[in-house]
Amino acid sequence: MSSRALRRLRGKQRGQEALDLGDLTLGDSSEEQAEAEEEQLDKANVSLASSRNGSNRKSKKNKAQKNFSNLFELICDADKEAEKISPDEDTEKPDGNKTSSTGLNDNKDVKRSSQKEEKEVATKSLSGDRVKKKKKKKKTKVKSEDGQCQGAAPDDNIDLLLENLEQSNGLGLQSEDCGGSDRRSVLHVEHRNLNPETELKRYFGARAVLGDQRPRQRNRQFHRSTWMTSPKESWPRFSRPGISMTLSQSKDGVQYFTFEHSRDYQQIQYKFLDAVESMDPNNIVALLQLNPYHIDSLLQLSDVCRIQEDQEMARDLIERALYSFECAFHPLFSLTSGTCRLDYLRPENRAFYLTLYKHMMFLEKRGCPRTALEYCKLILSLDPDADPLCMLLLIDFLSLRSREYQSLLQLYQDWEEHRNLSQLPNFAFSTALCRFHLSQQEDMDPEESDKQKKKADQMLQDALIMFPGVLMPLLDLCTVQPDATVTSHAFFGLKSQIGQPPALAELTSLYVGRTYTLWREAAVMLWLEESVKEVLCRCDAKDPLVEDSQNKRKQRYQSAPRNIHRHVLLSEIKEATSSLPLEVTTQPVMGFDPLPPLDSVMSYTRPERQHVGASSESTLSLFFRSLLPNFNLQGGLRQEDDMEVARAGQELNQEVNRLMVAMRDMLANIRFQEPPRDDNPYEDEDEWD
Repeated sequence: MSSRALRRLRGKQRGQEALDLGDLTLGDSSEEQAEAEEEQLDKANVSLASSRNGSNRKSKKNKAQKNFSNLFELICDADKEAEKISPDEDTEKPDGNKTSSTGLNDNKDVKRSSQKEEKEVATKSLSGDRVKKKKKKKKTKVKSEDGQCQGAAPDDNIDLLLENLEQSNGLGLQSEDCGGSDRRSVLHVEHRNLNPETELKRYFGARAVLGDQRPRQRNRQFHRSTWMTSPKESWPRFSRPGISMTLSQSKDGVQYFTFEHSRDYQQIQYKFLDAVESMDPNNIVALLQLNPYHIDSLLQLSDVCRIQEDQEMARDLIERALYSFECAFHPLFSLTSGTCRLDYLRPENRAFYLTLYKHMMFLEKRGCPRTALEYCKLILSLDPDADPLCMLLLIDFLSLRSREYQSLLQLYQDWEEHRNLSQLPNFAFSTALCRFHLSQQEDMDPEESDKQKKKADQMLQDALIMFPGVLMPLLDLCTVQPDATVTSHAFFGLKSQIGQPPALAELTSLYVGRTYTLWREAAVMLWLEESVKEVLCRCDAKDPLVEDSQNKRKQRYQSAPRNIHRHVLLSEIKEATSSLPLEVTTQPVMGFDPLPPLDSVMSYTRPERQHVGASSESTLSLFFRSLLPNFNLQGGLRQEDDMEVARAGQELNQEVNRLMVAMRDMLANIRFQEPPRDDNPYEDEDEWD
């Protein structure tokens, strides 16, 4: 029997005798191997020692738990017995568990012996850990013949996978008709730029914007964190309105999503259409009281408030609709990736487009053009090929307002090949204006400034030659009296404006009505004057570009597509809306869905109403409807008694005519008696005197 077993039989614990410094060696000596053999013998004789002496139970318990300084770890973390402690943790924290054994103080000797055991284990593990570290480092640094690391860390592999995913998704940003241009650099959206407070802080400072606003801790409502809007305490309590988003398909790195309406939401939609047909805004208000987050009701009521010049309420309703949409986003739907698409042909998706557009216009009027530009790029990224709201007619104005000159020139350079942006008057003039503003920057080199100025002159002259009908309306809105040589010249005279095709007249009036404030600057006006004089000289010199541009104007711009008409209606610019064709102005336009596509994809249809609409009713039926709202002369017709109903209708018409004649005579014979005049109005005063 070994000496350690004899000590256990005598009741002595390990660590009570004096320690020998020779035992604390850092290598694997012969004495340590002997101790390992003795430990194997001890395990075989534990049962014998416990049967001979009952006091050895504590020593057996201490032996079984010599690797655990805290006994509660055996209860709470039983799975840790199967795991191995990493060598890094052993070397960095050798004495980390010394203070965790204060909960069990049954025997002070046991506590002292356990601490001494930990010191022995920690000192012996130093040399072994260092050897293991060296071996692991050698294993991870095994290189192949090509010089590349085969045993790379898993973090490097994750980085490589992420790079591959980004490259594969980047391919989805380019469509087949893009000519290989990278759209992400142009339509890249940042989350922080979607918040108008970011721009306001840049202008006025955080203290001026936020003030002493502090979140209230009591009665605080916890809302879902969103990027586009922040919920207000004055809003009704949010509940799921019945809108959800689903992923319809994923193709070439592009995800196609669509919004869906539940059955309850469809019933609310039917009630909303009835309220719109009633032409009474109070019905929409009553519907919103029951359903405070119904999208179309919020959009329609926002237009009513805006017409009544209640801008704050109109903006608040749009933000509430935007918050409702954002809470319904799909987990894979991203605002910044540029690869998420929404089909405008579906009415459920059109409401999201219109909400973003109206919110963007409120931001621009609020004085946040940079934030509005970010929303403009977001709308354009949802369907860059079709561009249902024609955001290309607006993005140049917002870029100039926010002084994002380089981004506008980059967009023009990348999209010119496959979208022919130079054929739009707004891009032809705005890009030239961008070049001019870049040439006027103080931090630019003189050579680069002259180069930008020459490019700006050339681009503005080409724009004036291509679109001569822009000059005179622009000068008129800028309250600038043109020179007599300009007004008398045939190229810029009245003939150039009258001879414009209808679509071109619509585009030029839209651009002039929107951006004339950008041309009012004195330096810009002087630059424009120089370019106009140069264009007149080129016209007198029979420049071939003049005739070529005239032929292009005659062949193109014959009819504008439907999305341009929709954009003009949403812009509400008087100069542009007056140039709309009759087929657009004669049909009713609803604020919640202006000019819907002719090939709309309807997921559900509205059931037919029982009574006939007011447009097909006669004057007689309208008269009785005003007296009795439930009256319907044509609602109960049956095929078998059409003749009887017709005869009764004729008799009723005769009786009504007689009644109307009698009422007319009665109103004509009514005479109102004048009150008696008092010849002496001061008679009473004289009596009192």
